[in-house]
Amino acid sequence: MTIAASVPVARRQRNLAPLCVAAAAYLLLLVNGDSLLHDPDTLWQIKVGQWILDHRAVPWTDFYSLTHQGEVWLSTSWLSQVLFATIYWSWGWAGPVVLTAAAIALAMGLLLAFLQRHLELPYALLFCLLAMTLAAPHLLARPHVLALPVMVGWSGALMAAADRGRAPSFLLLPLMALWANLHGGFVLGLALTGAIGLESLWRAAPSRRLALAWRWTAFGLAALVASCCTPYGVDTLLGAVRILSLGKSFSIIAEWRPADFSSFSPFAGALLGLLGLGLWRGLSLSPPRVLLILGATWMALAHVRSIETFGVLVPLGLAQPLSQWIRSASDTPRGMRMAPGVPSALAAVAIVLATASATVTFAGRHTFQFSIVQTPVAAVDVLAERKAARIFNSYGFGGYLIVRDFRPFVDGRSELYGEKFLMGYFAAEDGRDVSGLLRMLDDNRIDATLLTTDSPAAQILDNIKGWKRIYADNVAVIHVRDNAGGATAATSK
Repeated sequence: MTIAASVPVARRQRNLAPLCVAAAAYLLLLVNGDSLLHDPDTLWQIKVGQWILDHRAVPWTDFYSLTHQGEVWLSTSWLSQVLFATIYWSWGWAGPVVLTAAAIALAMGLLLAFLQRHLELPYALLFCLLAMTLAAPHLLARPHVLALPVMVGWSGALMAAADRGRAPSFLLLPLMALWANLHGGFVLGLALTGAIGLESLWRAAPSRRLALAWRWTAFGLAALVASCCTPYGVDTLLGAVRILSLGKSFSIIAEWRPADFSSFSPFAGALLGLLGLGLWRGLSLSPPRVLLILGATWMALAHVRSIETFGVLVPLGLAQPLSQWIRSASDTPRGMRMAPGVPSALAAVAIVLATASATVTFAGRHTFQFSIVQTPVAAVDVLAERKAARIFNSYGFGGYLIVRDFRPFVDGRSELYGEKFLMGYFAAEDGRDVSGLLRMLDDNRIDATLLTTDSPAAQILDNIKGWKRIYADNVAVIHVRDNAGGATAATSK
């Protein structure tokens, strides 16, 4: 009787675990919601979203920048931008915080649910905690976070099909269409279709491989078509390709830089743990699964932005092999469906209602504020007073200039500017090409510069005849031409 009674309890605990983890992650992020508002790019994402709502159209060309106005620019994150703009104008900064926290929580809940297909709850929770820790530096109110639960759902569903030696259901295709409208990272989902499809073929009996290959091929082609179900159609792929073709400039943009191992980090710990696990247990994986994990590792090593992808794909790839030597409770079902019965349903409803109530209560008492620590608010006020029109700015200030209705020299839309322009710009701004800096200022008829306080270009202009510093604080420095007229004495805050 004791054993029989323990089975329903274990089932309820197991199947409610993803919901409990999602609620806990959401509440944790909500309480620390201001940390989600530390990226200036959030500002221009909302600005673009509002433009789309106002014009009931998506942009095809740039109308914000000083240097590339009129050139092709496709907003591959248009739906995320619309969602951010809509909820911002309805709830203020609480809106983007709630939306971002909910997306992250949903992703963690889905990841736990997929991992529980093979692993007991403690091990599955450990992997979820690892994924959350690795993604933490990049958890910001930006489109890639809204696409995170879609990535987890797509990857987990493909891996589940491969584990069963089957082709994925065509019912997954709306997920790809949603991903393509939320963020340009949908190309990862297309690549995963081929990579995980190889794992399915490896596991299948030889007599079934040809038929299974046709099913995976058909699904992959359908996924490609689904990714084009956006306002841009086939050009959606063009927008994604432009992002991936930035070449050497990836190594200069902070979030695209290679991983840094000069000091210990959670990612370094995860890599060492993965290596130690393989050496200790002699874990045996199929060649396609090895390639998948190596591919995710290489992406994370090449670009810090991909570390969160590593934190999702590696646990999903290891869950089934790990289950073979981690002792599991045979009486605990591994299904993702909620156990039937009124108690489980009531518990789920209670969790959802409690989370919603906590959201209303906390958001009503706490005023979320966008971080201005790295935002040149006062400096741009000075530029507005001087009616500056042609501004040479530091890369990180471009988004804020867009919000303030200035045309930036460069901003976070790297795919618009391209590798050649960005490499020349960074060489000039970093002080590695002084003649290039002066040429850019003259060729673009720049009348003011807005640079970070530690920018080499700002220090160079302090010693260049024809330019003078008129403003400086702990965020930004402004230089203007000597003949600009109406210059004021240099100030410092």
